[in-house]
Formats: sequence, C-alpha cells, structure tokens
Amino acid sequence: MQPQPQYLTVTALTKYIKYRLENDNHLQKILIKGEISNYTRTTRGHLYFSLKDENAQIKANMFQSSARNLSFEPKDGDHVLIEAKISLYEPRGEYSLNVIEMTLDGIGELYLKYEQLKKTLEEQGYFDEKHKKPIPKFPRRIGVITSETGAVIQDIMNTVNRRYRLTEIILYPTLVQGEDAKHDIARQIRRANKDKLVDVLIVGRGGGSIEDLWAFNEIEVITEIFNSEIPIISAIGHETDYTISDFVSSLRAPTPTAAAEMATPDEAVLKSYIVEMKIKLEREIKNKLAQMEIILAQLEKRLEAQSPKAKIDKSYDKLINLSNLLQKEIEIILNRKKNELAILQSRIITPEERINSYKMKLDYLFKNLSSKIEEVYKNKEHNYQIQLTKLNSLNPLKTLEKGFGVIKKDNKLIRSVDELSLGDQLEVEIIDGIVLTEVIEKRKKHGK
Repeated sequence: MQPQPQYLTVTALTKYIKYRLENDNHLQKILIKGEISNYTRTTRGHLYFSLKDENAQIKANMFQSSARNLSFEPKDGDHVLIEAKISLYEPRGEYSLNVIEMTLDGIGELYLKYEQLKKTLEEQGYFDEKHKKPIPKFPRRIGVITSETGAVIQDIMNTVNRRYRLTEIILYPTLVQGEDAKHDIARQIRRANKDKLVDVLIVGRGGGSIEDLWAFNEIEVITEIFNSEIPIISAIGHETDYTISDFVSSLRAPTPTAAAEMATPDEAVLKSYIVEMKIKLEREIKNKLAQMEIILAQLEKRLEAQSPKAKIDKSYDKLINLSNLLQKEIEIILNRKKNELAILQSRIITPEERINSYKMKLDYLFKNLSSKIEEVYKNKEHNYQIQLTKLNSLNPLKTLEKGFGVIKKDNKLIRSVDELSLGDQLEVEIIDGIVLTEVIEKRKKHGK
C-alpha cells in the first residue's frame, strides 16, 4: 500500500521559500543594476519602484532610514547601482528588493555632477548677463580654440571665408576630449588673452556623448571663460548639446558653423553698414562745413571790431557813458547833502526857545505835583477817618459813656459770676471814676 502524499499549505510553502531566500548567504548582500520605473515616494519618505532591464523586472523598496542618505532625487528612467537584500511578502507571496544604498550609474552620475555644478555657478553669478561681453561687428582677427585635425576648424574657416574675407583666423590647437583636455583648453584661453591678437574667440568641438563633451563642464575651463577679457562664442556639440561653458560664454552657438556666422557679418549687414557710414560721413562733412562757416563769420566780426575806427567809436561811446554816470553821481551827492543840511537846520534851537520850553515843562510838572499832593492828602484823610471810626468802635470808654462800667477784681476783668465769691472786694470803673464795692449776693440768669 502506497503512503499518502503530504500536501503543504500555501502559508507553509511561502514561509519555507521566505526562509530559504532570506537566509541564503548569496542573497544577503546583492549588488544589482537596472533602470527605475513606476517610482513613488510616500509622505513618510519611503520609496517604492521597479528595477528593470531589457528582459525582466523586480519590485524594490527603500525605507526612509536609508532614503534620507541619497545624494540625488530618483526618477523614472534613472539607471542606478543598488546594494540590497531579498525579502518576501508572505500574504501575496511576492519577493522584492530591500534597498540599502543606491547611486546613479555611469552617465547618471555625470549628469548629477553637471546639474550640481551648474546650480552652484548660477548662484555665484557666473551666468549673469552683466558679465557677458559684446561680440564685435567687424572683427579683424578671430581666434579658434579647437582640435587642429577635426572638422570644426574647416567648417569655421569655410564659413568665414565665404562671409567675411577681411578677417584673419588664428588657430589655438587643443585637445577637446580626455582627462588632459580641460587643462589644454584653459591654457589656450589664457594664451589668447595674453597675446591680445584676436577680437573674438570661438571655443568648439563636434558632437558626442556627455563623456566626450565633459571637458567643457570642468571648472578649469569655465573659470578661464568667465575671466576672459576677449568675448567668447561657445560652439560645443550639436544643437541639443549643452555644456556649462555655453552658459558662461558671451554667446552660445548651436554648431561651429553657426558660431562662425555669429562672429562675422553677412553681405546684407556689410552693405547696410557701408550705406550707414556714407550717410554718417556726409552728415559729418556737412556739420563740419557749417561749423567752419560760423567760425569764419565770427572771425570777420572780430576783424571788423579790431579796426581803428571801431576802437575810437567804442572809446567815445564809453566816454559818453562815463560822463553821464558822473553827472548822475554828482546830482545824487548834492541832493543827499541838501537833505542832510535840512535835517541839521531843523535840529538847531535858540536859547529863548529852549528857556520857553523849560518853562512850559516846569509849569506842567508843578501842576502835576500839586495835583498829586492834593490827591495824596485826600487819600490820607479818608484813610484816617476810616481808621478813627474803627478805633472808636473798639474804645471801651465809648461804652462807659453809655452808663456801663468795667468790673475788676485784683486788676482782673470779671466776666462771669462764677469768678466771684461773697465778700469779694471789687472795683467798678465808670466814665468819670472808680467805685469800690463788696459782693453780698450772687444770682445767675435762668438757663445760664
């Protein structure tokens, strides 16, 4: 009899697979690369996405504790290098990557470095328009910093010769790719500024990948472009290629051929310039002739004014003016003296007039004094009567004249019967004398 087969539950199988996956030494630390898709970030900072290549994909997550250490913000399409562990979610039987570290892969790292440097330089003002220098309309010499064997120099020379043969092209040969290119390009920019032979510089190379063009994103090249006294046109890559040198340069051209066109005038501009110069020259000549005519007329007037007859007439007119001024001054002085004399005469007084004046003043003062004396006397007399009336009202003798007397005991006034005793000797002062008496009885008024 065959034994009955043992069936596992889904949970048991899932647990077994989870155990084997998460405890396999080869899966404890997985280094994997791929492209991010279906990327989301939760409000708590956790990252969820899929990691894929041409033939497969796997779900991945990165928790906030690890995600906060990222040096870039992930997005769909980023190629990344990941360190992760395998984990399995039992309820759905799905396995995924638990990401510990993540960095951009290859080109992505270069792009991140490009964006970070661009942001830093923009904040420092490297891209401000105030630092950019105008491109001369009619350059005598054009400097080209590029490879001497590439197509760039040929394109520029052909374009310049076709458009503006009056200029000369000076080549400053340089490396345009590789580790040493940044130093070579920077050195040639410094050399051109030191030579002071050219009016404008074209810095360029043909198209390529971001790695091929990277020398033009290096700070050595950017610094020399920013410090250049000669205006620089950048012509790096194709139309869609942008390097940081493009933003620092005075002008950015989409191609080397376009840079040559920007550095030189075309036929229409030259014709317009010649016509403009002709009009300007004619205007200058006309203005100059008009100025000469004015100067000639002024010289004729000066010559006429310097003749002997003109000098005599001028001196005679001056004499007449001075004579009139002198006559006016004499009249003014005479009138002023007459006025001063009249004032002095009005101030002279005879002795008799002075005596009469003093008499009148004396009479006035005497009358005023008499009036004041009489007024003072009346005031004094009036005040005396007032004071006399007050004094009489207070005089005790006036009271005695009415039949009243003043009672004293031992020279002290008595005001109440309570101050007396039977048998006391009293003095009663009346209007014409003093009466001695004795107290034989005391009676008080009712209610007292």
